[in-house]
Amino acid sequence: MQTSPDARHLAALQRHWKLNRAFPSMAKLAGAMGLSSTSSVFAAVGRLTEAGYLERQDGRIAPTTKFFGRAILGSVRAGLPQPAVQEEAAELLTIDDYLLPHPERSSLVRVRGDSMKDAGMLDGDIAIVEHNSPYGPGDVVVAVADGGLTVKYLQRDAEGWFLEAANPEFEPIRPSGDLEVIGVVVGSFRRRR
Repeated sequence: MQTSPDARHLAALQRHWKLNRAFPSMAKLAGAMGLSSTSSVFAAVGRLTEAGYLERQDGRIAPTTKFFGRAILGSVRAGLPQPAVQEEAAELLTIDDYLLPHPERSSLVRVRGDSMKDAGMLDGDIAIVEHNSPYGPGDVVVAVADGGLTVKYLQRDAEGWFLEAANPEFEPIRPSGDLEVIGVVVGSFRRRR
């Protein structure tokens, strides 16, 4: 598949940012971008700035939200194969925009164990927890029950609030003392490789 020079320059800048979390001077960017002169770096950076991937801050370049966006190339069936169709204009989406509806009150926790496997949360997954969010029966929450931290379904019955696993091998947790909801799990993710 052919890619434009600016797409290759953007990819090079994204790789550099992932490794260093900063951009060097324009002169040193030439090497990172595979360019031979600072004038070609200025031209490429100018086009990427115009396209909304970069911005200037205090005389230096910085990534914008669009810089971290990834193209959604359409949909794919999980059942029978569908005819492959090339999308004309791909939608850009950042992982943060998709997973963190309220980044200012969100955090991540690593899931340990298999008590939530039937809810699709496996050992090693990362759960996105939204703090100071309304919750109710049926929500997956991170909670402290009698001093122990866990992730479970929050449930309520005639006896009061309790925590329920998404795995029949685990008994419900009915706290004898305090039950504090730390936050609601709004998503989770894992790496395949």
